[in-house]
Amino acid sequence: MTLKEFFQKSVHCGLKHDPRGKRFILKTKNNPYADSQILYGKPNREIRRILVGIDIETAEILMADKLRQKKNLDLVVAHHPEGKALLQLYKVMVVHNKILEKMGIDKDIAKQIMQERIMEVERKLLSANHLRTVDAARLLNIPFMCLHTVADNLVYDFIFKLVKKTRPQKIKDILDLLYEIPEYKYDSRYGAGPRILLGKPKYKTGKVMVEMTGGTEGSKEIFDWLYDAGVRTLICMHLSEEHFKKIKDKNLNIIIAGHISSDTLGLNLLLDEVDPQKRIEVVSCSGFKRISHN
Repeated sequence: MTLKEFFQKSVHCGLKHDPRGKRFILKTKNNPYADSQILYGKPNREIRRILVGIDIETAEILMADKLRQKKNLDLVVAHHPEGKALLQLYKVMVVHNKILEKMGIDKDIAKQIMQERIMEVERKLLSANHLRTVDAARLLNIPFMCLHTVADNLVYDFIFKLVKKTRPQKIKDILDLLYEIPEYKYDSRYGAGPRILLGKPKYKTGKVMVEMTGGTEGSKEIFDWLYDAGVRTLICMHLSEEHFKKIKDKNLNIIIAGHISSDTLGLNLLLDEVDPQKRIEVVSCSGFKRISHN
């Protein structure tokens, strides 16, 4: 498989699991995920062994160069975006609009509230030294790509369908479901497993919203709208302190599944689909652990 083929298959998988559904998939011809890109490397390069990590920065690129001296490495794959993909992360946040619509929020209201949040994130990213890691890869001639929303779509779809299928009645039931997933079980050994941030195990779940994709957290102004739409429980990768202060008095249950474990789950599901025959050897680093679900 070439680097280009690997990337194109990854984008296709992201599309297949996109919350916006079949209509969006059918009308999309190019990569709609600005935060998932080939950052450096020749598209026709054959890849047989890759280094995969949640965060790849200059230290990991140097490590890749060291590993390459012992055994061939053809590509470094980051989950979190770097380079131009980081600077353009705000462009994928429109995914939140559809997720909010699915929860019963009016389309125009969702768009208006999210537009303010998207502009906020765009401004914050302007100060980033976004080419730092890409420059390291270029200087050491190490092919480099990032797969962010394309992987997050898979973990969103996985958790969304799991909740829909099993219909958990209490908050404890959701925790039990998550702890059956190997990635969450593994991270729980290190104190980073799923946890209740707001609510109690015996509380009823009500309507459940899964927030696992869309670049970063959605708007902190949306919680009243969610409550009015009947949402009572949110399953999130993470929740910033800023968002927590807004939500803590809204009578919503919050379950934090875990950031790195959720990212790992998304990448593992993606790798299973891109390379079902496991022809590509995966070397894990930076918080990622390869676990096959096939």
